[in-house]
Amino acid sequence: MSKDLRLGVNIDHVATLRNARGTAYPDPVRAALLAQRAGADGITAHLREDRRHIRDADMAALKEALAIPLNFEMAATAEMQKICLATAPHAVCLVPEKREEVTTEGGLDVAADAARLTDYVGALAEAGIRVSMFIGHDPRQIEASAAVGAAVIELHTGHYCDLHYEGRFDARDLELEALRAGAKLAASLGLEVHAGHGLTYETVAPVAAIPQIRELNIGHFLIGEAVFVGLDAALAQMRSHMDAARGRK
Repeated sequence: MSKDLRLGVNIDHVATLRNARGTAYPDPVRAALLAQRAGADGITAHLREDRRHIRDADMAALKEALAIPLNFEMAATAEMQKICLATAPHAVCLVPEKREEVTTEGGLDVAADAARLTDYVGALAEAGIRVSMFIGHDPRQIEASAAVGAAVIELHTGHYCDLHYEGRFDARDLELEALRAGAKLAASLGLEVHAGHGLTYETVAPVAAIPQIRELNIGHFLIGEAVFVGLDAALAQMRSHMDAARGRK
């Protein structure tokens, strides 16, 4: 398995800060371009149904401005499919979405909605867009993701990170082992494996060390850290943790 591990940077929370005051700044496109110059392998942006951070115009501007892949995170709705097809990003990651949640709370239930998602994924794939499913490590969800035609899964690492910061280390280690098993199963089914949600300098290395994982998508922590050290320094530090976990210097 290749030691190369890509870093995707989610810039949603630059838009959160912008929207808090209703101004035109800080500009998430500027943040994406800074991340690109600092060595990010891709940019992720989640266009939520309630437009709480990223907006439609941001997605169009990101697609126009970036030279690295754009990953369009979205709910599997007809409205979002239409916007995605018009934007034509490199990839789309389908996520569950609840209006009342602060952030994405869990993985998509692909198995329960397989018939609809097969058609939904097919339309995106026919347009040349790589489709990823944001799921937990449940083997049923991994197998269903392959069955509906997804090219990629992104394993939800939020529970693992929560257990770490709660000091529940035995449970954290069990969750990490389940993520390892999920990544191995997904790769055996021909799926590319990504991971993300809640990862920090403290928690990233054990996930980055999973050999089947090809990409980590990290946002909230990096944008928060950038307030203190700048986005380029935050990315460089995260990259160093990822590289060390893969045995690279």
